[in-house]
Amino acid sequence: MKSLQIIVNKLITWICKIFHKNGTQFPGAISYNMNQHILEKIKYPKYVIGVTGSSGKGTTTNMIYHILTDAGLDVCYNASGNNGIRGITTLILNHCTITGKFKHDVLLLELDEKHLHLAFGKNKMTHLIVTNITRDQPARNGSPDLIYDYIFNSIDEQTTLILNADDPGVLKAKLNFKGKIVTYGIAKTKDSYNKDMGFSLDNAYCPKCHKKLTYEYYHYGHIGSYYCPSCDFKRGTPDFYAKKIDLKNATMEINQQEVKLNNNFLFTAYATTAAYALASTIGIKEKQILYALNKDMIRTKRGKKHRIDNREITMLESKNENALSYYQSLNYIANENGEKTVILGFDNVSRRYKFNDLSWLYDVNFELLNDESITSIILIGRFKWDVRVRLEYAHVPEKKIIMLESFDDFIDILLHKTKGNIYTMVCFDMTAILKEKLESAGMNDGEN
Repeated sequence: MKSLQIIVNKLITWICKIFHKNGTQFPGAISYNMNQHILEKIKYPKYVIGVTGSSGKGTTTNMIYHILTDAGLDVCYNASGNNGIRGITTLILNHCTITGKFKHDVLLLELDEKHLHLAFGKNKMTHLIVTNITRDQPARNGSPDLIYDYIFNSIDEQTTLILNADDPGVLKAKLNFKGKIVTYGIAKTKDSYNKDMGFSLDNAYCPKCHKKLTYEYYHYGHIGSYYCPSCDFKRGTPDFYAKKIDLKNATMEINQQEVKLNNNFLFTAYATTAAYALASTIGIKEKQILYALNKDMIRTKRGKKHRIDNREITMLESKNENALSYYQSLNYIANENGEKTVILGFDNVSRRYKFNDLSWLYDVNFELLNDESITSIILIGRFKWDVRVRLEYAHVPEKKIIMLESFDDFIDILLHKTKGNIYTMVCFDMTAILKEKLESAGMNDGEN
C-alpha cells in the first residue's frame, strides 16, 4: 500500500506538469485521502526540521535552507510555501524511493501550526523552530492559546525545540517540556519602546503564576524582554542573542561576530538569528554559517525595491489577519525618509477559507499612517471601503485617501496625483496584480 501511494503521488504530479498545472497540493490530497498515516511510514533522514509560528516561518525556512546547502548538505524543503498537509504529503512522497526511503540528507519544512499534528507522529521531527504565537487568522485559529496547544501537543521530548525567547507565549513551553530547548532573541534596538502601545498585546500575563508581566522593552506587540515580578518566569539571556541591531545598515552581531542582514526589517533579524541557532545546534561550523550569511548572501524575497518615473517603489507584503505583520510594514514606512505614497488593500481576507471576518483590522496600528511624511494613501481591492472606515477611526485625514475604483486608472493616479517614494503594503493576492500593472508602465528593477 505504501509503495502504491508513492507511485500514485509521483504519477499525478507528472500529469499535472504535463498540463502545466500547479501540482504541489493535488497529488498529496489524493495520497493523503488514500491513507492519512502514510507519512508515518516513511524512513526519514538524520535531520527532520520543522519551522512553525504565526509569522516569519517562510523567511526563516528560506534562510535555513540557504545556510545548510551552503554547508554542503542535500536539503529538500517546501520552496513553494505550501505548508499544509496536502502540500507536505506531495513533497515528501515525491522525494522518496518506491520503498519509502527519503532521498535527501535533510527534510526542512515550513509547517502550518494547525497541520503540524497531521504531518508526523510525535517522534519524527528532530528539530522544531517556533517563531512566535500571536493573534493570527482568528476566524480559523481562535486564540493564541489554542495555537500553542496545537503546536506543543504535536511533539515529544525527542524533538529539540528552538524557541523565540522574546515571546512569552512561546517560552512558556519551558514550564512543561522535558526535552532539549535552545532559545534565541534580539537585544533592544533604537526602535524598541518602553511602554505598551496598546495594540495586539496577546501575552500580558505570566504563564506560571498568572500575574502581569513587567517589560524592560517591547519590539512590537508582546515581543520583547520581560520578567514576572511574582515568580521566576523570565526571558533571561537567550542562548543565541543578536546584539547591536543596525537596521539602517542591515547588520547585527551574534557571538561577537558581525552578521549581515539581507534587508532592513526587524523580522529579518529574527529569521537570521533563528537560522543561525538551528545551524549551530545541528553542528554547522560558525565560519560556514557566517560565510553563508555574509559572503554568499541570500536574495531577499520581501521588501524588493524598484523604480518608476524616477520614484523608488518598495513592495511589502503584509499578512492579512495578523496585526503584527501589518505593524512591521507600517513602522518601516513611517521611519523611512522623504515624502511617501502608500498603496493598501486586498481582494481576499484569506486564501484558505471564505470567512470575510474583518475584526483584525481594528488590531492594526493604522494610526502610524498619520505621519506627516505620508501624503497619499491609495486604497485598492474589494475591501477598500472597510479599510477606509478603519482609517477614519484612526483619524487619518480624508485628504490623504484616494479610493481606486478601477485598475484602469491606477497608473495615471499613481504617477500624476501622488508624490514621493511608493510603498505597496498589500497581502499576497494583490502583489502579482500590482507588479503586472507597474511593469507594464515601465517599472524597472532597482534593487540595491
